Amino acid sequence: MALSRRVREILSWYQADNPGVRANLVRMLNHGTLKGTGKMVILPVDQGFEHGPARSFAPNAPGYDPRYHFELAIKAGCNAYAAPLGFIEAGAADYAGQVPLILKLNNSDSLGGPDQPCSAITGSVDEALRLGCAAIGYTIYPGSGNRNTMYQDLRDLTEEAKRKGLVVVTWSYPRGGKLSKDGETGIDVAAYAAQIACQLGSHIVKVKPPTAHLEQDAARKVYEKYQIPVATLADRVRHVVQSSFGGRRIVIFSGGEAKGTDAILHEIQGIADGGGFGSIMGRNAFQRPEAEAVDLLHKVMAIYKSAR
Repeated sequence: MALSRRVREILSWYQADNPGVRANLVRMLNHGTLKGTGKMVILPVDQGFEHGPARSFAPNAPGYDPRYHFELAIKAGCNAYAAPLGFIEAGAADYAGQVPLILKLNNSDSLGGPDQPCSAITGSVDEALRLGCAAIGYTIYPGSGNRNTMYQDLRDLTEEAKRKGLVVVTWSYPRGGKLSKDGETGIDVAAYAAQIACQLGSHIVKVKPPTAHLEQDAARKVYEKYQIPVATLADRVRHVVQSSFGGRRIVIFSGGEAKGTDAILHEIQGIADGGGFGSIMGRNAFQRPEAEAVDLLHKVMAIYKSAR
């Protein structure tokens, strides 16, 4: 398949990478409903590990079966499907080649304390290769007292993944330490989190949609002095993209807590208007009946497809 001008432009940002990494980037960018547009919608299903099975799948019981999520990603035309080792192993053979896979290499549960979060490594680069994945995924928690351990682990995994031709997708979720709850999604913190993930060598960065809250006093002075626009979601997304190497890294945004369709589409429009590269949407998709989930994902993709 010939590459679109936009996909060629995006590949030009990753010239330090080997042909294997670039080929896997193309696998994701050229797959599904949004192929060739440079936009991405990814289905992530790590919530069973993170929040427990009932909280994750009781709203839509077919989701207890790992194969359901492969089929949802395929039917909706997602660019990729991301999950921990167990879920990927349960369907990788049956759905081989039908959707690019991202193996999530670290996870945590909701049974422990939240003060200084640090996820355990639960998968490996070699397992991602064995299962035919295009990428690895990893979560960091900027702000946590354990952040340096996560940064070092990600650095080691990134080096190995790039050497073996896999894309690196980083969930960058500030939390813990001195951060307030509002600060976890504040614009200064979100932009900083995206920058950290880029500096650690990530190809694709996932952050939460930022709010207008400014957490750090030192940052607030700069935002006010230089009148950085943060009033609308589009403004804030634009700033996060700018903070990701001047827009030369793929930045996608999480779907967040479960909410109504109108609220989701309003948020997606703001992300698209701000130049976001797409969304990674889990609970707001797989907790709905399949037909409703596919319809929602198609509407989300239509917004990104029509964005400039």
